[in-house]
Amino acid sequence: MFSPVTITAISIRPKKWDKDYNADKMERFFRAAAKKNPDIVIAPEGVLEGYVVLDVLKGHRTGDEALKIAEPIDGPYIMRFRRLAAELETCLCFGFAERIGTDVFTTAIFIDSQGDILGRYHKTQLAEGTDASCNFNRVGNKLRAFNTPFGRAGFVICNDRFNPMIVRTLVLDGAQFILLPSYHEPSSNARHQNKTVLARARENGVPIVEANVGMSLIISKGEIKSFNYGHDQSTTTTIDVPAKPSSLRARQFENTYLALQGREMAQRYKETLKRIKGDPTAQSHLWY
Repeated sequence: MFSPVTITAISIRPKKWDKDYNADKMERFFRAAAKKNPDIVIAPEGVLEGYVVLDVLKGHRTGDEALKIAEPIDGPYIMRFRRLAAELETCLCFGFAERIGTDVFTTAIFIDSQGDILGRYHKTQLAEGTDASCNFNRVGNKLRAFNTPFGRAGFVICNDRFNPMIVRTLVLDGAQFILLPSYHEPSSNARHQNKTVLARARENGVPIVEANVGMSLIISKGEIKSFNYGHDQSTTTTIDVPAKPSSLRARQFENTYLALQGREMAQRYKETLKRIKGDPTAQSHLWY
């Protein structure tokens, strides 16, 4: 009832306001990751421009500068990574500031192994909030899963993780795994962040793959499959993507369970009698 998908998460630390530097660094890491033949490689939120919105809010830079550095979906840097994905024959995912007209959105993108854009998401929950004057920091208004060669996927970005409604909506829309690019360098609340991601995976029964600045976290079947702490590192592992729900699959899995049930219940009954009689050799069994 599961399909294995090999995925690499990269904890790239970008340089703020330097797209050329970051794009070259991303390419080096994507090329290195591709040597392990993953199906998907994911990099952090805002990795292309260095996630600059807070610099504007603090008054260090201007909204016009943020608009200028933001990349349109058909811009040269996106085209560069579309070509790279096709060359490497690997799906590439990353976050960037996207310019649409005079507005900027925090965006995540999924490029397949032929260079086609299959998924694109605008962050819907901003930790810093926004208002009508913040054209450099618009908030998204759609939650949609999208088709990939490995099943339906959904994006959440950084602070989105803390709202269970976001992931739940994506799973109800058919998402079988969740991709989470983030820009939040590990700090005193890193443990809280990781527990939250684990909760979202367990609540919804889907794998979640997080690529953060300074950390990667991959969860499959409700357990941490891989965790890597540190800047500019990568971790590769296999996640188990669940099959789409259907009555046929439910009955197949039910039959698999029932084929084991009789033997297990008989054994548990024997062990229960042992415990009642005070037998120290009595055991408890986990058979799943």
